[in-house]
Amino acid sequence: MSRFDHQTVLVTGGTGGQGASHVRAYHAAGANVVIGALNGGRGEALAAELGDRARFVHLDVTEEDSWTAAVAATEEAFGALTILINNAGVQNPPALIESTALPTWSRILAVNLTGTFLGIKAAAPALRRAGGGSIVNIASILGAGGTAFYAPYVASKWALRGLTRTAALELGRDQIRVNAIHPGVIETPFITEPAAGSTAPISDFYSPEPFAIPRLGAPADVTELLLFLTSPEASFITGSEYVVDGGLLLGPALKAA
Repeated sequence: MSRFDHQTVLVTGGTGGQGASHVRAYHAAGANVVIGALNGGRGEALAAELGDRARFVHLDVTEEDSWTAAVAATEEAFGALTILINNAGVQNPPALIESTALPTWSRILAVNLTGTFLGIKAAAPALRRAGGGSIVNIASILGAGGTAFYAPYVASKWALRGLTRTAALELGRDQIRVNAIHPGVIETPFITEPAAGSTAPISDFYSPEPFAIPRLGAPADVTELLLFLTSPEASFITGSEYVVDGGLLLGPALKAA
């Protein structure tokens, strides 16, 4: 028997660098996987690549009706939803707070925060119908610290911490666990390519040279923790936060003189 046999996982942002890693890993571990994303071409291609036990659903995380349809399609395809990975996220082009346009602020919070709120709202009844399950919100180390020029993104990720803990308290008695992961600088297009409206990627500002583990993270570094948190081995863990950053938040690892 595989680790996630008879489990069904919905991954938002399921065609991105981290999302696709999560989707492939859950599928390899025996789960049914539902790839939620806006990019239908990439989503359909990934589902076709995986074959059996994989489906693509068009999902705009900022739209409540889109969430309702995605959860319904998941239950129709596989009978139940047992794991939700709120992975979808966007970043803002770097700017001072005073230079940040209100539509930019609103868009970042709509995807990163409201999208996760709507996901929990839509998935909770389905997880309850399944007899329990797990939700993991993918946040960021910027939700445990901060950085200049990314106020909308930082604010959205800090807010996810409170949302995660509140959901854990509300859903624990229904056998639904809710946790958060804070990735650091992970080598995906999200980090290595400029955000819309930007001329430089985030990776240009975060050299891994001073990290305690001096490398960029790989999507698999996040995926492996995700698999643990949604497995029976983590059945007593809820409302918790896990940092996967190679020691970035610790500060520079000074070299001996």
